[in-house]
Amino acid sequence: MKYLSIITLLTCSFLVNANTPLPENRHISIIGKAQLKAKPDIVVVSLAVESSKTKSSQAKKDVDDRVNNFIDGLSQFDIDEENVSASSISTRPRYHRDKNGKEILSGYSANRNLTVTFKDIKKLSAFMDFALKVNINKISNVEFKSSKEESLKSEVLALAVKDAKQKGESLATAFGAKLGHIYSINSSSNQFRNAYGANGDIERMTVSGVRYNKQSKPGKYLKKNIVFSSSVSAVFDLEVD
Repeated sequence: MKYLSIITLLTCSFLVNANTPLPENRHISIIGKAQLKAKPDIVVVSLAVESSKTKSSQAKKDVDDRVNNFIDGLSQFDIDEENVSASSISTRPRYHRDKNGKEILSGYSANRNLTVTFKDIKKLSAFMDFALKVNINKISNVEFKSSKEESLKSEVLALAVKDAKQKGESLATAFGAKLGHIYSINSSSNQFRNAYGANGDIERMTVSGVRYNKQSKPGKYLKKNIVFSSSVSAVFDLEVD
């Protein structure tokens, strides 16, 4: 009865999920966790171009010209067209209301979104300078990534599994039992995110519409580390003498 009470308490304390199937015999439920950090070696920049003109064709032409100038200048950053994604152009009418509240057509807007991927992260500041110089309206997002993403995801998952097993063995031993065979495994989460690290060598920028402000003495923009994390729930049989 003593062993049964201990095992019951242990099972309740580490129960992972009410939906996890549990064996009828003595068992232990464990959550294993792991985390890895990696320095990014790829940067993905999202940009947008928008123009407002009296005629729809004028707005479209203005956007096309700016996008073409932008793409033509990417060779200086060793970026080929395979690493550039450009959405189809869209146009829409613009209206304003007169003093009587009536809608009046005031012109047309055209816009296009761009995504650029490159590996030389040290050129990010110069790349942004260039984009704004050729009248790219908006730099909407900068995402740092790792070329080893898939292998790092596999590695952190293996570490989470190892952590679950070590926790199970440690707890079983502490209660005078032995960890038995695995009964069930569930990968409850496997994700990655950007987190600021201490390796700052990219200049910070302020971008607002078509305005661009660069400090006379540029501040350092902390390059983000990428954090890969994984969580695994496991149910083991318990062997009690």
